[in-house]
Amino acid sequence: MTTSSLYKLTGVSKSFRQSGKEVHALRGVDLTVNSGEHIAVQGPTGGGKSTLLQILGALDIPTSGEVELNGNPVSKMSRSQLTKLRGSLIGFIFQNYNLIPTMTAQENVEVALVAIGVEADERRARAIETLTKVGLADRLQHLPAELSGGQQQRVAIARALVKNPAVLLADEPTGNLDEQTRDEIMDLLEAQAAENEITLIVVTHDSAVAKRAGRRLNIKDGVVREVN
Repeated sequence: MTTSSLYKLTGVSKSFRQSGKEVHALRGVDLTVNSGEHIAVQGPTGGGKSTLLQILGALDIPTSGEVELNGNPVSKMSRSQLTKLRGSLIGFIFQNYNLIPTMTAQENVEVALVAIGVEADERRARAIETLTKVGLADRLQHLPAELSGGQQQRVAIARALVKNPAVLLADEPTGNLDEQTRDEIMDLLEAQAAENEITLIVVTHDSAVAKRAGRRLNIKDGVVREVN
């Protein structure tokens, strides 16, 4: 696989006002992320981890500086272009799964394909295929409440993978799981990312999760530093 740059952040800063004070969530971040990398992001609460993930996910734009994704300047995109970018290139995985409680596992995965205009028959086929890949072939019609935490996170991973994204952004994906399930989920994430040549960026408080990454970043007071 030829390594190419997926993200390029140049002088990225993000500030906002909170309780009458100006908060500097990111300060002059310069960062390049190559396709296929596995990166862990750590740091204290309030240090800027979630803000960085939102910037990388095109959910927010910097106060100053530039973010390029696949060579395209994100801050110059319209709202509809950003929505299309998120729908096609970026898969999100959250600590609390963010599944729709009234929908089955299969329906929760299909939802990710509705926004990008995939026809119903193809949505169904891709959802079943992806849920099978993550070990849930026998749980397609189960509601989230009928699944364990680990199974719910597998559904969330399938929902992110079904779009064939270029990058998976995972915010504390194992935070609600016991150690054995944590390791199973990370094994799954890493295997799927490697098989599909997906960049994997994981925000985590768990050093055991961070040590699995090929590259580690630490954010403190909005400043990003390489750990190794």
